[in-house]
Amino acid sequence: MSFSPRVYDLLWKGGFFFVGGVAGSMYATHHHHNNLKILKQDLNILHPPLVEFGASEDKVEISKDPHVKEVLKYGNPGPIADPLVRKAYVAAYDRRLRHPAWTAEHLTVASLKRPADGEGPVDRGNSKFVEDEDLPIPFRARLQDYFKSGYDRGHMVPAADAKFSQAAMDETFLLSNIAPQVGDGFNRHYWAYLEDWCRRLTKNYADVYVFTIPLYLPRQGTDGKWRVTYEVIGSPPNVSVPTHFAKVVLATKPTSPSKPDVLELSAGAFVLPNAPIPDNTPMESFQMPIEAVEHAAGLLLLSKAIKAAAKPICTTTECELLIRKFDDAQKKPRRALSSPN
Repeated sequence: MSFSPRVYDLLWKGGFFFVGGVAGSMYATHHHHNNLKILKQDLNILHPPLVEFGASEDKVEISKDPHVKEVLKYGNPGPIADPLVRKAYVAAYDRRLRHPAWTAEHLTVASLKRPADGEGPVDRGNSKFVEDEDLPIPFRARLQDYFKSGYDRGHMVPAADAKFSQAAMDETFLLSNIAPQVGDGFNRHYWAYLEDWCRRLTKNYADVYVFTIPLYLPRQGTDGKWRVTYEVIGSPPNVSVPTHFAKVVLATKPTSPSKPDVLELSAGAFVLPNAPIPDNTPMESFQMPIEAVEHAAGLLLLSKAIKAAAKPICTTTECELLIRKFDDAQKKPRRALSSPN
């Protein structure tokens, strides 16, 4: 069963652009203030200035152009993507869709280790899903949105990638790191196998960089026209359900022990439908050009130079999933067949 031609059509032929750094939603506030000062305070909360990740950890760039400041005197509608800097990952939160626009991780053998004795145990059971209080209240995903929705609270950065401290693992349970995912056959199975594959890359590479991107891809109707349709969960509707999810991976290692500063680069992108996927589906059937993911998401994930220098990751390592029933520890691991080269 191969999904690549179909997903390729969705990514390229549909001509769908998902603009990165989405606009802040025009949330109905129904405030009626006569006091202009109070009104401006409210607008600053709902429409803060544009911000970017700076060159340093504490640097935030805000437009200082006098014309911009005058025109947007009473509020800047965006587009805004809330930058989230956590212990195990960096992300941008999509206020309109109420889930991450993207997440980024740097995995190494050391980062995936549990803390040394004496630093306290790290237990997933001690982590709880919570709303992210760093986000403005009108734009937050809420716990009640997922209640009886029929979808799992799917981690974009997996908890298993943050085992080095309990605080880091707890941050993966913030709803700003979560998107609705089909449970059986996807979040609890095939998607989990792909996350495990990303971690296992650290056995062969010194550094592994992982981007996770929710996608909304068009589907062609019987009338020949392309449309994007998706569900929104919550009462009232609040959190959008992506049609697809992408993993984009860049892995590096020294070309030789004598040249540790000269790196061999490998990269790949995989686009999966938010739907049950049979365990025996070859991983490579979901492989897509990185440019196709960037085009669909409206993001530039890797520079042209990096993409040009990187080898296809499935030629430098096995793109083979280890089938482990994460929701049933009694099942013995078995391997999915790899597609022929």
